[in-house]
Amino acid sequence: MSSTIAVAPSLDRYRLPLHRFWGYTSFRPRQEAIVQALDSGRDVCVVMPTGGGKSLCYQLPAVLDEKRTAVVISPLIALMQDQVAQLRQMGIPAIFLNSAVLRSDRRELEEKTLTGEFRLIYISPERAVMAGTERWLKNVPLSFFAIDEAHCISQWGHDFRPEYRQLAKLRALFPDRPIAAFTATATQQVRHDIIEQLQLRDPFKSVSSFRRENLRYVVREAKEPQQNALVVEAVKQARAGNVIVYCPTIARVGELVDLLEESGVAAVGYHGQMDAAARRTAQEQWMSEEVHVLVGTIAFGLGINKPNVRTVIRLGLPDSIEQFYQETGRAGRDGLPADCFLFWQKKDNALRAFFINQIGDSQEKHRAWQRYSRMQDFVTSKICRQKSICEHFGEITKWNGCGICDVCSQPPDWLSRVKSASASASCANTKPELLLERATFQRESSQSVDDELREFLREWRKNIARKKMLAAFLVLHDSTLENICARKPKTLEELRCVSGMGDAKCQAYGGEILDALYRFGQGARASKEWHARPSSPAQETLDLLQQGRTFEEIAQLRGRKVSTVIVLVADLIEKGELPFRPDWVHPIHAEQIRQSAAKLGLAYLKPIKESLPAEITYEEIRLVVGQLRHAAGNLAPKLE
Repeated sequence: MSSTIAVAPSLDRYRLPLHRFWGYTSFRPRQEAIVQALDSGRDVCVVMPTGGGKSLCYQLPAVLDEKRTAVVISPLIALMQDQVAQLRQMGIPAIFLNSAVLRSDRRELEEKTLTGEFRLIYISPERAVMAGTERWLKNVPLSFFAIDEAHCISQWGHDFRPEYRQLAKLRALFPDRPIAAFTATATQQVRHDIIEQLQLRDPFKSVSSFRRENLRYVVREAKEPQQNALVVEAVKQARAGNVIVYCPTIARVGELVDLLEESGVAAVGYHGQMDAAARRTAQEQWMSEEVHVLVGTIAFGLGINKPNVRTVIRLGLPDSIEQFYQETGRAGRDGLPADCFLFWQKKDNALRAFFINQIGDSQEKHRAWQRYSRMQDFVTSKICRQKSICEHFGEITKWNGCGICDVCSQPPDWLSRVKSASASASCANTKPELLLERATFQRESSQSVDDELREFLREWRKNIARKKMLAAFLVLHDSTLENICARKPKTLEELRCVSGMGDAKCQAYGGEILDALYRFGQGARASKEWHARPSSPAQETLDLLQQGRTFEEIAQLRGRKVSTVIVLVADLIEKGELPFRPDWVHPIHAEQIRQSAAKLGLAYLKPIKESLPAEITYEEIRLVVGQLRHAAGNLAPKLE
């Protein structure tokens, strides 16, 4: 099963485990120097863009010492669990200790750590500084500490977390153990703060370029109805790979999932109010490509390592350039072209200002206003988007333009063809036949991959994952699956030479992979049913209304906000597919809305709302205006 790679003796210490566990024969840029520094006992401070391979930089040094254990401090339970599951699939002993672990199991695991049984232990920042954790770790044979998302320790960072500040205790508690700080988003000021707060001693510093040459940034000011049309079209343009749509609110997530499903695009939602099982199911459907589009809040994405995300769409102004860079950094990790859209509107400014004014601490409020100002400069600037981002992080650029963003080149034609009026029409009227103009930005792959074989292996992977009760990406990473498709190995030795196929992967899945490839060669193909089909939220809502369900009951049954259900009902009323029911709106309120609409018109909801008593809700206005628009045959844009 194992194969030998010819490497210089001086490199064996790093290249051999890299090949044995990860199945790689070479490092990505900067990885090996970071591994060497940490292995030699130095503190390190690493700033590496999302998708650059930060995790390997501390996981591989941990594997090198079979008698000691590295402690990884990570802020997210889901991220910890995924990374530990991936390590175990590679044959690397690792555990996580967090609130999801039963107390009895935690005691047993802590006892095992005392003998150095695990190479890595993942814990939260809160747990890391508990008195009990300190006493326990004092008896564990430690190799080093790795702090992920290290920008959270800085008050100047975009995601400051007070519990991270307490990690400064680590240097005093464990003075002889190296500390490694990793982040994807840190300005020069934040980097200095990380080093100072963690008391890093002459750290090895590695700061990669913030430029992602394969990403095309497009920023467009657009009000909500036009945003809807733009999202539908942008999703339909992404003919291959996956799409992430980030929404500013949970209600907006539900609205867009329904919009896409009615447009014939299967999509799943993801937000913090979903229970853990539902979030996990949505993420797995997206990761396995059963569903290609995920619509979520910023709760989704940290630690997601999916290489073929072709489009990331951001609705509403992000809190900061760092947040926008982090979100869009999930696109194009395979190095192929990907699009990053930011659709914003002026009312986002008022929302951001409202939240900033709720901040009690005067210094934090000042920093929030600074982030807000820089975000405003970014979206209104006529400077290359890539250059603006790089310079924000303190990078000195020797180039003036990327040649592909909306400032440096002509945006795709379909953007200008999507007009506000299209938002009030049926989403089915969005023109799916428009082609993405990208004369200077063609997608090119270094490998020729058989699409039918890719589909067949993805379905095989999904079935194996369900059988073993694992996430699909834990069975085979997308990039590894692509490599198998390109090389079509016929023996275990040939399979072992595929990038990403380490010893443990070959032992666990080698025979089944070769069998799947053989069956494909004999004519087997993927079934047409394994991809999810879009539902009809409108029909589902109509059926529930006919059953006598209330808006509140429909929202609960469909996993939506009540406001989202009412928006859908109002659209159905406007299209004439559902009659308005007088019991949905208080009769006095309905009459007041009609009188106001007669004076102010039906094109805009906001003036009507401002003219009415505060107790009359937007939802009531939507329902009545939907009836009036249908009666008038008016499909004017519905702006707020």
